[in-house]
Amino acid sequence: MRGRFLLLLTVVLLSSFWVPTYKIAKLKYNGGGDWYANRTALPNLIEFCNQNLKTNFAPQEAIVEVGSADIFNYPFVYLTGHGNVVFSDAEAANLRKYLIGGGFLHIDDNYGLDKFIRTEMKKVFPELSFVELPANHSLYNQKFKFPNGLPKIHEHDGKPAKGYALTWQNRIVCYYTFECDLGNGWEDFGTYPEDTQEKRTSALKMGANLIQYALTQ
Repeated sequence: MRGRFLLLLTVVLLSSFWVPTYKIAKLKYNGGGDWYANRTALPNLIEFCNQNLKTNFAPQEAIVEVGSADIFNYPFVYLTGHGNVVFSDAEAANLRKYLIGGGFLHIDDNYGLDKFIRTEMKKVFPELSFVELPANHSLYNQKFKFPNGLPKIHEHDGKPAKGYALTWQNRIVCYYTFECDLGNGWEDFGTYPEDTQEKRTSALKMGANLIQYALTQ
């Protein structure tokens, strides 16, 4: 399974065809939380990556359910929301298989997700815990440089942005952005009037770093 992912990821990065070679997906989960939040975020990030990283992603993201076999078609899956998240045992097992097999999950707390997602990810990896990445980690030093680590994009309560990871056999399988609202910065400019264009550019650059790291680590 991992060999299949590596082959497909190589195609994503190196293809010179005009036809899109692959898609990013947004994760649809149960529990009542707004998994569909940040509606314009991924199309904007995809466009930015295609322009700056020379990836060849389809312009629109796919929607994939946690327990679906279709999740194995996507090298990068994005999860966001404000509220409740619930994984069944079967969904947790499917997500674990996907991540161990070479997939990558970005969890982006849209403020209010933390108390739910930590419990649910323990169903997926009971033996792992989120560990904050240091500012000098290579994820922050891809095409774009972030010497201070994860940037703060959208303000809620004055707390610093934190970037956490779950690492399986020396490979980051899940990256969790907390107190950051990275996806808010990917949305159309003006969606959040208090967020500046500078913040939006910073968010897109950080997102591009994350895509580059996920596909090449």
